[in-house]
Amino acid sequence: MPGPAAAHAAGTAHTGQAARTAPAAPGHAGPDARHAGPLSLGRPAPALKLKEWATAQRAADRLRRAQPRAIRPLPGLRLTPPKPGPRRDADASALVLYDTAGPYGFLGELYGMATANLAGHFGTVTAKPVAQYAAGEVEQHTATIYVGSTYYGGTVPDEIPNAFYADVATTAKPVVWMNDNIWTLAGKVGVPAFTRKYGWDPTRSSFEPVGNVTRVDYKNEQLTRTFPAGADGGILRPLVTDPAVVTTLATAQDTSTTPTTAFPWAIKSANLTYLGEIPYAYTNETDRLIAWHDLLFDVLAPDTPTRHRAVLRLEDISPASDPADLMAVAQYLASQNIPYAFQVIPVYTDPKGVYNDGVPETITLAQRPQVVDALKYMVANGGRIVAHGYTHQYQDVQNPYTGVTGDDFEFFRSHIDANNSVILDGPVPEDSLAWASQRITTGKAAYAPAGLPIPAIWTTPHYAGSALAYEAVKQSYAARLERSLYFAGQLSGGPIDGQRYIGQYFPYPVRDIGGATVLPENLGNYEPEPANNHAARLPADIIRAARYNLVVRDGFASTFYHPYFGTGPLTDIVTGIRDLGYTFVDPASLIQ
Repeated sequence: MPGPAAAHAAGTAHTGQAARTAPAAPGHAGPDARHAGPLSLGRPAPALKLKEWATAQRAADRLRRAQPRAIRPLPGLRLTPPKPGPRRDADASALVLYDTAGPYGFLGELYGMATANLAGHFGTVTAKPVAQYAAGEVEQHTATIYVGSTYYGGTVPDEIPNAFYADVATTAKPVVWMNDNIWTLAGKVGVPAFTRKYGWDPTRSSFEPVGNVTRVDYKNEQLTRTFPAGADGGILRPLVTDPAVVTTLATAQDTSTTPTTAFPWAIKSANLTYLGEIPYAYTNETDRLIAWHDLLFDVLAPDTPTRHRAVLRLEDISPASDPADLMAVAQYLASQNIPYAFQVIPVYTDPKGVYNDGVPETITLAQRPQVVDALKYMVANGGRIVAHGYTHQYQDVQNPYTGVTGDDFEFFRSHIDANNSVILDGPVPEDSLAWASQRITTGKAAYAPAGLPIPAIWTTPHYAGSALAYEAVKQSYAARLERSLYFAGQLSGGPIDGQRYIGQYFPYPVRDIGGATVLPENLGNYEPEPANNHAARLPADIIRAARYNLVVRDGFASTFYHPYFGTGPLTDIVTGIRDLGYTFVDPASLIQ
């Protein structure tokens, strides 16, 4: 999904939607009906300037190595020898610190949000700029995570307080350090003392050569890593001085060399875990980000037992759906005893008659009793109803396709550019808490009169809503089942920037930075045809992503499927995921 996942210190992985072709719903959708899939991960919003950030990081690192600056060790600092930290509580607390300085300082907040969201799976989270760190805060939390997205030096003065450097060096609590400025920590500690304790020398480590790291190996899985040309800021290659005290957690594979060059992507020594990059940018369902999803257990919940659960949801069901399609899929899932979610759009509308010979058309649940009967069968046989917007489209405009229910965004504007990619333009002009709430509550009121249970779970159409829309959802629903967007300003409390956002998918349920419960969707969906520069996605692709996610010790395989594709591909997906050892669960059981 989109990402501001983040591309390192600069950005995130954001994405546009892919248009989809669906079989016709009788009388409503012709053979060219488009159904946009969820935001995929990998295409950043232009405002994030990720390529510029990557160029700046590479240049700053070359300058650091060519002209090393003297860093005076902090007076009186004495490193404690490695020792076990205190036992973690069941309800962990995480301190997430991020950068805000420099021309790409806005990226720090986006990465901080992404990190805080993931940490929200484990317990409480405090997230703030590292410049606001106060002495002793490390000791007040189960673990601390610093996201180094601003390369300090040159024209950007170091904003990390000496108190943070000192506390990191002397605490026995787990600390995770991502990407930049680890060399300054070594200088503040004293390089000889740092290398004695941690077994590697950051001052002699480098992001060069950037090369072509296309893979990160973790727990015997070969996770992918894909960057567009010029957008890779590199991965710090740690110079290990004492292999006896350094544990390599994950290994980067640089396939631009012959033979392939392997080096540590993540390492641990004493209480310090180091990741050589910020793994939120240009991600997809098989990405190295999966390793980070699991590594968080090491510092926040190391005693978590292994289990693997799966979530299936049926997508884009509206009053215009074919009840025969719905029944076929529902009966198959009932025969397999598979609990599942199914998304309902309560009102279908085609305001320009795109699929109705130019005649505008609107259909409600009350006008389609056979569809309602199929939905009642689902409820009675393992299905959990999920609200999927009100009309799943916006006004009578192309947004970006037809203006028809299921095709278009409802809470966000978009267009298709000259390269045939879907571009997110920002919140709709009417965006407000009142406007979003009116649509959400009107849609919610449509279920009971049709004899259907009122949903407790919501999925935002095409996974794109404003910060205010998500707040309105939280006021009406107990959880969201989706990938989501997060915007610059949400964490800091400043003005929300609708052009700078990070899209994120989750491998397990989280309590996000807005206080909402978000349930996982991390495998994508079946799409037999490529569209809008997105490749086709077949059952084998979904099963492969599920296999990679087995490395997450208490992770999920969560996918979705359009019933109009029939039971054949669905059978392959369900069988493949179950054969990997996953157990399908009712998503409502994940709400706490």
